[in-house]
Amino acid sequence: MRVTLVLSILAFSGFLTAPPATLADSTDARCDIFPTGEDRASAVVACTFSQHQGNVYIDRRDGVSYAFTPTGDEPGNFVDESGRPVYRQSGLGSDGLIFRTSDESVWVYWDATSLEQSSASDYPTAPYTTAEYDATTLLRCSVGEASHDQSCPAGIHRGEGGAASIRVTAADGAERVLNFMGDDVTTPDGGDLTWGKQGGEWYIGIDDREFYVVPEAAVYGG
Repeated sequence: MRVTLVLSILAFSGFLTAPPATLADSTDARCDIFPTGEDRASAVVACTFSQHQGNVYIDRRDGVSYAFTPTGDEPGNFVDESGRPVYRQSGLGSDGLIFRTSDESVWVYWDATSLEQSSASDYPTAPYTTAEYDATTLLRCSVGEASHDQSCPAGIHRGEGGAASIRVTAADGAERVLNFMGDDVTTPDGGDLTWGKQGGEWYIGIDDREFYVVPEAAVYGG
């Protein structure tokens, strides 16, 4: 069980820009998620940032979580739960921090006002909310060609053994259900479905017209 304590300011505070001093053990924040090599966020979600004895914890509203443990003698070097390297950067100045993993970059902004003031109707993943789904997210998607240059809101119901059902609104406004069972993907909505998996992501095409990228974290949580 994670025990949250008062945020400690590390000895190398010149490199790490801490959240506002008035905040205690954890702080509400905004997390922008950028897949590696992409300059467009795949998700913008509310999150909670906490830190204890150098360990960093980030819990996203869509059900994904991170735990980063310091490693080595150089400040800003971490490993994730699987032992993969994570690097912290201060490119956001006093506004937040950036954590770069092998799969994505997590931009943590201390000011979550824009999300707090949003209603359910204009939340990025609307009409899907965590009141009705286990998690919500934005999936990379496109219609017409496999450019994956748009974001589609999705609601996720998770089962046991890697099973999940994702309801997603396509870029043209049509709704689609994608069901996952292990490494198999199906849809009850018809169409010629093809898919492949690469680097922890499913690349799904339907009728050579609808295209979706679904990361493992959306199916399994994290």
